[in-house]
Amino acid sequence: MAEPKFLVVRLGSLGDIVHAFPAVAALKKTFPNGRIVWLTHSRWRELVASAQIAHEIWEVETRSFVSVREICSKIRAEKFSTSIDYQGLWKSAALPFLSGVPRRIGFSSESVREFGVPFLYSDRVHAQSAHVVDMNGELSICAGAPKPTADFSLAVSEEAKATVRSMLTSNEIENFVVLSPGGGWLSKCWPAERYGALATRLRNELGVRCVVNYGPGEKALAERVVAASGDAAPILYSGTFGELMALLQAARCAIAGDTGPMHLADALGTRVVAIFGPTDPARNGPYLGRLAGTATVLRAEGVESTYKRADEAHPSLLQISVDQVFEAMCKLEAR
Repeated sequence: MAEPKFLVVRLGSLGDIVHAFPAVAALKKTFPNGRIVWLTHSRWRELVASAQIAHEIWEVETRSFVSVREICSKIRAEKFSTSIDYQGLWKSAALPFLSGVPRRIGFSSESVREFGVPFLYSDRVHAQSAHVVDMNGELSICAGAPKPTADFSLAVSEEAKATVRSMLTSNEIENFVVLSPGGGWLSKCWPAERYGALATRLRNELGVRCVVNYGPGEKALAERVVAASGDAAPILYSGTFGELMALLQAARCAIAGDTGPMHLADALGTRVVAIFGPTDPARNGPYLGRLAGTATVLRAEGVESTYKRADEAHPSLLQISVDQVFEAMCKLEAR
């Protein structure tokens, strides 16, 4: 019997791609002689490549008719046996469907956000798991993996490590914590002023400098953290995915909300203090660190989970104090 050829579809974003790594690793472990092609947006190529799971990475721009037409032709020519859509959106489900992949695995209507998407799948999985990583693993089981997830490791290039070392040296930083105040939408973000107060306390009491990481559209938020930090002298940083991985890997701890860099730090084995508000940590919290004891989650009691976006911090986030975050990090380091 010919080895299977899998088309894995996970177009974005950072945290969601990281959440797909264990499930795709399970496929690779199950079918060592099979072939896995990962379809994603060009922005995420470096991130997907770092996991060393896919044999090839194909790019598509779903807003471009020409790009979609070209990738569909490429998929059709490859004659994949199975596609697995770990994203569950119309744009991700349509590509294997339009390309004629015979077996198309995806989530059932109970597990997707966009109505009608499961009609494009041949195999629909009603996920029973709580966490997104385990939900993705259920798709891999449907594809033939005996276990939902498998171990993987992220490769950080020597070039990225050297770039980050140079940046840290030029700023006279050795012992540092990464703060990542962004989060996609503001209702998930712990206030910038509290990050600034935390940076002050880390510097004054532990002698630790902070590096404030920010992504596209988050620079103003990061600058507010620095402005609120007084004489703690944190520095702003935004680099490539490879450089971000090198930074997080070298950090003493990463402190962030429900955001991609937090999940990336968790996957790298870095200590993580995750500050959660409206979103559910049982579904979206740090996964590997929960098992390894390198991550802790802070969330106010009795919060009703919601994924509705808003332009100000969710009230539950205001119940989490600077003292709580500082103490959580100290306890994490004492384990």
